[in-house]
Amino acid sequence: MQKIKPVGQTVSAGFQVGVRRTFPITVENAWNLITSTIGITTWLGELPAFSIQVGQQYLTEDGVSGNIRVVNQFQNIRLTWKKENWIKPTILQIRTIPNGDKTTLSFHQENLSDMNVREEMKLRWEEVLNKLSEII
Repeated sequence: MQKIKPVGQTVSAGFQVGVRRTFPITVENAWNLITSTIGITTWLGELPAFSIQVGQQYLTEDGVSGNIRVVNQFQNIRLTWKKENWIKPTILQIRTIPNGDKTTLSFHQENLSDMNVREEMKLRWEEVLNKLSEII
C-alpha cells in the first residue's frame, strides 16, 4: 500500500509552501518595493539599517535571523530564514515575475519542519502580500 504524503511535503526539501499574487505594477516597481525600507520591513520585519546584498546577515527585532544568498536584480532574492526557536534555518525565495504591465510577487519557503510550521508560514506570507497590496 502506497503511503500518501501530506500537502507540501517533498522528498528532498522537507515541507514547503508558496504563495503569490499579481499586482498592477511593473517588475521594476515591484523590485523597488520589496527592496525598499518599507518593503523589507513588511516581509522581513523590523531591523537596523539593512541592504539586500549577497552575504548580508540579519537579525530582526522578532528574532528572525539569516543571510542573503542570492540577489538577481528584478528577478529574485534567496536567503536563509530562521525563527529564534527553530532548530535549523529554512530557505526563502522572493521572486518578481513579469506579466505584461503587471508583476507577480512570489514567496516560496522550503525546509520547513512539519505541516504546522508550513501552515503558519503560509498565513504569514499571505498576510505579507495583503500588506504589500495596501502599500501599492
